[in-house]
Amino acid sequence: MSNTIRLTAAQAMVRWLAVQMTEEGERFIEGVWAIFGHGNVAGLGEALHGIGDRLPTWRGQNEQTMAHAAIAYAKTKARRRAMAVTSSIGPGATNMVTAAALAHVNRLPVLFIPGDVFANRRPDPVLQQIEDFDDGTVSANDCFRPVSRYFDRIARPEHLLTALPRALRVMTDPANCGPVCLAFCQDVQAEAYDYPETFFAPRTWRIRRPEPDPREVADVAALLRAARRPVIVAGGGVIHSGAEERLATFAAQHNIPLVETQAGKGAVSWQDERNFGSPGVTGSDCANRLCAEADLVLGVGTRFQDFTTGSWTVFANPARRLVSINLAGYDANKHGATGIVGDARATLDALSLALTEHRAPDFDAEARRAWHAKVAAVTAPPAEVHRNALPTDAQVIGAVQRATTERSIVMCAAGTMPGALQVLWQASPGGYHMEYGYSCMGYEVAGAMGVKLAAPDREVICFVGDGSYMMANSELATAVMRRVPFTVVLTDNRGYGCINRLQAECGGAAFNNLYEDCNVEVQPEIDFVAHAAAMGAHAEKVTDIAALEAGIAAARGRAVPSVLVIDTDPAPGTGAGGHWWDVAVPQAGGPERLEQARARYSRNAAAQRVAD
Repeated sequence: MSNTIRLTAAQAMVRWLAVQMTEEGERFIEGVWAIFGHGNVAGLGEALHGIGDRLPTWRGQNEQTMAHAAIAYAKTKARRRAMAVTSSIGPGATNMVTAAALAHVNRLPVLFIPGDVFANRRPDPVLQQIEDFDDGTVSANDCFRPVSRYFDRIARPEHLLTALPRALRVMTDPANCGPVCLAFCQDVQAEAYDYPETFFAPRTWRIRRPEPDPREVADVAALLRAARRPVIVAGGGVIHSGAEERLATFAAQHNIPLVETQAGKGAVSWQDERNFGSPGVTGSDCANRLCAEADLVLGVGTRFQDFTTGSWTVFANPARRLVSINLAGYDANKHGATGIVGDARATLDALSLALTEHRAPDFDAEARRAWHAKVAAVTAPPAEVHRNALPTDAQVIGAVQRATTERSIVMCAAGTMPGALQVLWQASPGGYHMEYGYSCMGYEVAGAMGVKLAAPDREVICFVGDGSYMMANSELATAVMRRVPFTVVLTDNRGYGCINRLQAECGGAAFNNLYEDCNVEVQPEIDFVAHAAAMGAHAEKVTDIAALEAGIAAARGRAVPSVLVIDTDPAPGTGAGGHWWDVAVPQAGGPERLEQARARYSRNAAAQRVAD
């Protein structure tokens, strides 16, 4: 019989997590973000205190945003390391559900450990307990079920013996990777059990690299050989696989141009002559033209989300075929695609071997050069005659672009800037971090901290609008306390400028987006500089584009976050690129502006092709 060690369930959990290692000899779970309440303070809180720096604990300001920091960390680490997040039962737990959904959509690993109700049920209903009149097993944590890749409720101490390995299996599985929720009954956290000592032996978790089926490779190689106008769509799976260089080499060897999704942007340098930028709703002119003419679309590690496909109107060639390389069969076979299930790097190697010396016909390289000339024009500093006008978002992006280096990472999540950055930002490899699978407002500030924690030697610049900043900014104080420096470029357009433009595009009246169109007694005058400074950040108002460039350079020497606030014009779009997006317009009951918008909608919807 093996030797045992008597521990509380909470002590056993943290001891086990502390010895789960990567192939590089680092902890897979770097540490635990925690806000304590009655559902986790006495059990898990005491255990985390006891283990100390062997599994560090960090205090956040909000359960959702500290989870966003954990997710951004995992994304920056290309899913090779992760963090855990714990809260009490009740609102602390349900605050994290949004973050779990974000991780689920983006296929990113994070371990959620919310406290749960008493397994013994003696104090029922305990504080913050949801009572289901028809099901005594339900708790608030059941909200995590649809947004978790693996869910378990720890209702006995010995449940950890199976639940913890299952959790790490999911988090390190390249095909099924995503968030895990272990709802930890608060009385069970404190219960003792005799655990086998062998359970706490260090374990190395290897991330598999599945090879594709040779028959699928042969089928796709034949399609590529027959194609006259192929195009590659590079998604986030390229980066998760570490296949960035392999993709660039594959495209060069076989003379195939490529485009990048939001998640895949930065996989290949913008300077690569085959990189035509991004396709779809917020795509470049040259990329959308390339995709419209393509007779074969080769997706590599992409979900083919509606922004990428222009709601399935971008790939307009009637003869086109869709091919999808993906680790998940679910994604590989979407929309009638010919799928190859396999790792991106391994599959590109196999395809290249099958194609031997094959090269696709030449493509129009001039279109790409013309596009970058257009980008340079819209991102240039304002002309002298327009100096008194508020800058556009494109001009703000141009200022940041000119001020950054090859060591910079720009990041964002929601509002105007994600689309503007996708179409205009010229990304270096590893220099672009966008959460656009869930497009979660409030991810930005916490996410910037997570990016910097994962890449401490890189400069991190966070784009955030005033609307998103107002939703979630409190982790700025955490970054100050932990001395995690990054730069926030806060564009103040006095409301939700992005949705205001969408509202107009859909024929709607200006309503409830910009503050001036809201039902208020007085227009707000929010002092973002004073607010950020009150949390300990360096904060300043920059008056123009030149001052913004100087402010970014000056921020590099600081040990705390810098917040640069600049007023922008909410009306203009990027002035470049773009494509239709399927946002339904009312069919009846509206004025002429809605009838005109509906007519445009119907014309575009008629071009949708949802399956091969």
